[in-house]
Amino acid sequence: MRKYVYTLLVLFAFMVMPILIQDLAAQPPPPNPKPIPIDGGLAFLIAAGAVYGARKIKKSRKEQV
Repeated sequence: MRKYVYTLLVLFAFMVMPILIQDLAAQPPPPNPKPIPIDGGLAFLIAAGAVYGARKIKKSRKEQV
């Protein structure tokens, strides 16, 4: 009886498992994400940093005099 069960398990492993594994390997790759536009936001951050820096310099010079 044990040999019969072992034979069935081996047949299952060699005949059914490759079908199940093939379904797992057949998934399509994930789509490529859209590129993020950094030009508009980056220009805004640079401009804001320049205004902030100019304000700090003006304030520090005003305190020195």
